[in-house]
Amino acid sequence: QVRLVESGGGLVEAGGSLSLSCAASGRTFNLNIMGWYRQTPGKQRELVGIIMRGGRIEYADLAKGRFTISRDNAKDTVYLQMSSLKPEDTAVYYCNSVTDSGRYYWGQGTQVTVSS
Repeated sequence: QVRLVESGGGLVEAGGSLSLSCAASGRTFNLNIMGWYRQTPGKQRELVGIIMRGGRIEYADLAKGRFTISRDNAKDTVYLQMSSLKPEDTAVYYCNSVTDSGRYYWGQGTQVTVSS
């Protein structure tokens, strides 16, 4: 079992920056993919970006040029640095992890609110 705990959400003005972190605990030795998704009320959860154990990163178009994902394998932690935030980035951001065997884990989510 893996537990994911996000931190760092909050309120920020448009154009500002915010950093999120997600720490994994438990059976973390086989975590392959770690990443971030977000969801707003009435909409499906959407990908923000993912980072593989070896460092390869994939971003959704919404994140390219503004968001940066990084990962510390020694700490089993994934980070999301967000800049040039827009009101439409307001959402609950969820940490996600996928094991080598394809099992998914989700964090509880952290609210990010961008004021105009």
